[in-house]
Amino acid sequence: MEPLITNKIAVNKQTENSACIEQELKWFEEVLNTRLKTYFNHDCPYADIDEVPVPDAGRFSGDYSNFIRTHQLLPAERICLMVAFIPLLKPQLFDLFNITNANTGQRFTEFGCVRGLQHNGLIPTFETLLFILAGDNIPKRLDFMDYFSQNHFLFKNKKLNLNQHADSEPGHSALIIPSADLTESLLKNKQYVPEFSMKFPARKISTEQQWEELVLSDDVMAQINEIKAWVELGDRMLDEWNLRRKMKPGYRSLFYGPSGSGKTFTATLLGKYTGREVYCVDLSMVVSKYIGETEKNLSKIFEGAEHKNWILFFDEADALFGKRTNIKDSHDRYANQEVSYLLQRVENYPGLVVLSTNLKANIDEAFARRFQSVIHFPVPDTGQRERLWNNLFSEKTTLEKNTSIREIAEKYELTGGAIVNIVRYCSLMAMNRNNNIILHEDIINGIKKEFHKEGKTI
Repeated sequence: MEPLITNKIAVNKQTENSACIEQELKWFEEVLNTRLKTYFNHDCPYADIDEVPVPDAGRFSGDYSNFIRTHQLLPAERICLMVAFIPLLKPQLFDLFNITNANTGQRFTEFGCVRGLQHNGLIPTFETLLFILAGDNIPKRLDFMDYFSQNHFLFKNKKLNLNQHADSEPGHSALIIPSADLTESLLKNKQYVPEFSMKFPARKISTEQQWEELVLSDDVMAQINEIKAWVELGDRMLDEWNLRRKMKPGYRSLFYGPSGSGKTFTATLLGKYTGREVYCVDLSMVVSKYIGETEKNLSKIFEGAEHKNWILFFDEADALFGKRTNIKDSHDRYANQEVSYLLQRVENYPGLVVLSTNLKANIDEAFARRFQSVIHFPVPDTGQRERLWNNLFSEKTTLEKNTSIREIAEKYELTGGAIVNIVRYCSLMAMNRNNNIILHEDIINGIKKEFHKEGKTI
């Protein structure tokens, strides 16, 4: 599709999305005014908010209207969404709640809402939602309290979050905050990609390469295809064959083998060909010497990935998933608790978790026993190395006469990652000479560079 056409479609979609949101805002404003007028016994064309005509979201395209249609949202659920989004869309609407009760000299308690630290407007709480939906009607209030419990999909799936400041506070004082991914998708028509930071220490990884370029032995490929089948069919199998009560959801796999043997590449291809995003966890930012901090950092990752079907890839996982130590002091005890905590989170994650390590022996056996597969990525054999060499050199380059890729593959034992580095070096040298000829000498020099990294010599 031409870029101009694509941009025009995107603009039209955003225009439609904005029109839908504006319609919802006008309706919500009418609902809000109706609730306050009926609550204070002022003149109002409606006896209750249920009489306010609900607009037709189906006449628009865009993610907001699609969300309403897909989930068949009831008016109360659409009001709940609006309550969460008002501070982002039209914060002045909640100024209506900023009136003082003449009897107490304070804002009306039943309105809920709190003032933000930097946000000048009011931030809604669950109490705010209950007031808008039920006013002072106790039976209705109890019904909505039950309906919008933690089991409601908006809260259960973390589309909306209830942020409680203190455990001692009433549950209804929790702030209603829309998740970042819901905000991006519904308000901006964009896919949410969390920013790599201390708050979320994982990077999204991907590849432009194809499944056919994955060079592994038949045995290893069979195991990788098993994982691929689980990602594509696992949930369907558990649901259609009534196995969910007998088996835990999700799949856990350990990839082990030398650096450059294709572990990360395989994980990215699994994501690409199953339509899943792959996030590589930066363990250097996760593991902390401070007691309890590692668990907090891990929680950020698993909570961020919850309900999104992401593939979580832990590279050099022995830094965190290593063998548990004998208890000598409190730090050893907490280190073992971290491993146990991580084991629990990995087992409860409903998606695919891949742990990668150079040495299988470094991984705690308690983890290994819980993996659905443990896959060895060895150094490729001669035939695999020849395929890698031939796949990696550009079709726009030519080899120097009398250069035999077969002989190079037979003579030098290299991983796929090392061959990638050598091909990059040779291609750069050729371009630097203003030609496209790959010299045998450059290949050998590149091999020497890779061997030097490992303390080897030719």
